[in-house]
Amino acid sequence: MTFVFGPYFAIVASQYYMGLGQDETMADANAQIVWSNCLAIIGLIIGFGGPILGAIADTTRLRKPWISTFSVIYLVTALALWFTLPDGSNMWLMLSVFGLCFIMAEYTYIFTNAQLPSLGSIDEVGKISGSGFGFGYAGGVLSLLIMLLFFVEQDNGKTMILEMDPLFGLDASQKEGTRFVGPFVAIWFAIFMIPYFAWVREDKSLRQKVNISAGLTNLIGSIKSLPSRKSLFSYLFASMFYRDALNGLYTFGGTYAVLVLNWNIVKLGQFGIIAAVSAALFSWLGGFLDRRIGPKPVIVVMVCILTVVCFVIVNTSLTHVFGVAVPEGSNMPDLVFYTCGVFIGGMGGILLSASRSMMVRHTRPEQATEGFGLYALSGRATAFLAPALIGVVTAISGDARIGISPLVGLFIVGLVLLLWVHPKGEYDSSEA
Repeated sequence: MTFVFGPYFAIVASQYYMGLGQDETMADANAQIVWSNCLAIIGLIIGFGGPILGAIADTTRLRKPWISTFSVIYLVTALALWFTLPDGSNMWLMLSVFGLCFIMAEYTYIFTNAQLPSLGSIDEVGKISGSGFGFGYAGGVLSLLIMLLFFVEQDNGKTMILEMDPLFGLDASQKEGTRFVGPFVAIWFAIFMIPYFAWVREDKSLRQKVNISAGLTNLIGSIKSLPSRKSLFSYLFASMFYRDALNGLYTFGGTYAVLVLNWNIVKLGQFGIIAAVSAALFSWLGGFLDRRIGPKPVIVVMVCILTVVCFVIVNTSLTHVFGVAVPEGSNMPDLVFYTCGVFIGGMGGILLSASRSMMVRHTRPEQATEGFGLYALSGRATAFLAPALIGVVTAISGDARIGISPLVGLFIVGLVLLLWVHPKGEYDSSEA
């Protein structure tokens, strides 16, 4: 999404609007608005659907059947992304398909997260979470590299580095190499879910029938109790804002580079590799740091660093860096954004890992899916906020660069709310 499909869709949408007679600046702004509105709607569906499904799933005591269902729908919709045509003729249909695909991926993520508390003790969870993110990002690097080497076409129709035609006779003039990202991701996902379904075990003797009424009753009770659970309540609200800001960075990083710095898919690929490598390395190291000092200090430091990164991005354009003009053709803006990519990937990976570890300290294993559903709700209830704010500010300013500025405020709000979060979690907090 970040480095291939998102930027590709931004180009398709921009060309669609230019075909309607808009100039490039306005077309770019409208492309960003369409993408942000889509992500805002998706965020609302994930945010409010996640805890409901999680609470209902907890009544069955099993999670793998749910994960299987979401995975099948994800595979089908990912495959369908192949049909996103470069002329934009089916832009709205494919945007809807992408939305369903992304929702299924996030629901799968909620249910697999809920299995984290069963994988180790509280002291081990931070390291496990960090290692999990590290392996995930390492897979991201490898998959992205394969796409860039063998499929994604440059302006000359050849792939990056190897300078060859896309594999399987894919037509570069119709961007079939880039569009192959959908089928490729589906195949990749299917292969690497095999170990999960083969080796992750659940005690089927605990299985109970789906009880929608009981699930909803439990969820309503949990929500009503939140104000009295000071640490959890504060943490959910804090993570609501800083994770929304981080998702904004991830989601709009590629489109920002395309629309503001005029990057091509090759530069985006290089940026993606840099960000993913740093994420894999730092997430793994962050797991050890989490185990040593706990997740809260790690979260605070990462949010501070990412706030500064956002400020740097907003003040970087193709012609100026912090208001200082750069010579025409200078690579200084590119170098600044590449550096930002290291921090976005590395610090973002640590932040997500430590945040997941912190949530484990605020939940009980028997209610883990509901708990991580609420965690998803906190991350998605305002998931419309970053895309919507970016869309509004972009529309008002007519500048995709200025449109990124709301992320700074979201990070700061999250940082302030962390003041009321107990470092050792809800239950230590209640005992203190």
